[in-house]
Amino acid sequence: MILYRLDAYAAEIAAVLGAKAGKDPWQGGYVTPGRPAPVVVGDGRPGSRPVLRPKLWGVPPPPRGDRPVTSVRNLQSPFWTGTLRHPELRCLIPATAFAGWSGTAGAKRQLWYSLAGEHVFAFAGIHRQTEDWPSFAVLTTEPNSLVERHQGATMPVILHREDHIRWLTADWRDAASLVTPFPSHLMETGPTPP
Repeated sequence: MILYRLDAYAAEIAAVLGAKAGKDPWQGGYVTPGRPAPVVVGDGRPGSRPVLRPKLWGVPPPPRGDRPVTSVRNLQSPFWTGTLRHPELRCLIPATAFAGWSGTAGAKRQLWYSLAGEHVFAFAGIHRQTEDWPSFAVLTTEPNSLVERHQGATMPVILHREDHIRWLTADWRDAASLVTPFPSHLMETGPTPP
């Protein structure tokens, strides 16, 4: 499972990601599955300004599932393709760092990954809007060389800043091309979050 931090206030997140701040009271810290965290949602139309909204981390499970889904890897699954085809159901998930584990069994240590020179960045995500469960999940992909070197099997899909609006508005055939490992040379890692 991916763990991440968002050490920024809602107003800063909205400014960096070009969104309306809305009424999100986010003060920063760990993001925990099953708890609310801010995401940036749009209406799928180019030219409209996205909005920062609190949603629960973990979308309702598939029919045979019993636990909320926090990350999505199989983008060809019929369970996800319907959501991914609709740009208004895609979201940006702001983060300041994400965690991974490195080392041999019994001696694993946590490592934190961040982007060099960017305090707040965004994962590609999906969201669902139901009255009782407004939720989101992070898209994952194969690891880049940095994450793989530290024994990571997957990593979140990190979007370049210039691709944020494209993720929120593009046709799925175009948006799908953004689901790639982020370049290692643009990332940093360390034993504590930056």
